[in-house]
Amino acid sequence: MNGIIIIDKPAGPTSAKIVRQLKARLGKRTRVGHLGTLDPFATGVLPILIGQGTKLAPFLQEGIREYTGLILLGSETDTLDSTGRISRTAPVPSFDTVQLAAVANRFTGTIEQTPPSFSAIKRGGVPLYKLARRGVQVAPPTPRRVDIERLELKRAGDGTIRFTVLCSSGMYARSLARDIGIALGTAAHLSELRRIRSGAFSAEDSRQLDEVTVALEQGEDPGLISMRSALAALPEVVIDPLIERRLRQGDSRALDRLSPEETGLFKVISRGELVAVARSVSRQTAVIVRVFETEQEQG
Repeated sequence: MNGIIIIDKPAGPTSAKIVRQLKARLGKRTRVGHLGTLDPFATGVLPILIGQGTKLAPFLQEGIREYTGLILLGSETDTLDSTGRISRTAPVPSFDTVQLAAVANRFTGTIEQTPPSFSAIKRGGVPLYKLARRGVQVAPPTPRRVDIERLELKRAGDGTIRFTVLCSSGMYARSLARDIGIALGTAAHLSELRRIRSGAFSAEDSRQLDEVTVALEQGEDPGLISMRSALAALPEVVIDPLIERRLRQGDSRALDRLSPEETGLFKVISRGELVAVARSVSRQTAVIVRVFETEQEQG
């Protein structure tokens, strides 16, 4: 089985645990991975890569993300979410829609963001969250630039703000919640988070974890998206079996004069299946970026 399954991740399990759960149904020889870790308390779109689909990660991981969530004002936690211990409290000032719009505008565009100390960023080869749980004092992560295309903030009740954000990969919603609290003159942490879009995949493409698990156990279609469809945004070139044979032997010249007019990545299709991803250098030349194994080659 090769392709992608979009799971609607429930709150509770880690993204890695879901991968292990599905791998147990697919067999030890099947590679399984995921795109874009979601924290255990978070829900929503979690793309699961199956078999040769795991090799699609470099072509999919930079897509736009969209989240909705709830920010609780008045307290900040060590994890910056509701699972942590309160580390700071502050009064919640009054604010109106005009002030919220100004704060949203402040955090729209390219901004610098300091990731949470409880994160998968590694220090000396060890994830920061593991060091933090051991009580090891470490310097805060280095601020990084992230892009926020759209941010909407709405009062959801006393001391709470509902948000929707469209952003680049690498943006930490927990850090955004903290920083919005600071901008309002108070403390804050993330109370709820749901990812509704990850690159080309949206909540409408997702299936419930239990539903997918049952389908795999019964040998039914778990909602697999083909590798070709997963790269729908890339232009494609269809080749015949003879050119496919040359390409699988590493001969990029097999693609000479077959490249799309525009330079950049494109997918190579033979007999309806994704054979490779290549990069067009010019209309006359291209280089192979990744070749995918056939079912026979996978054994």
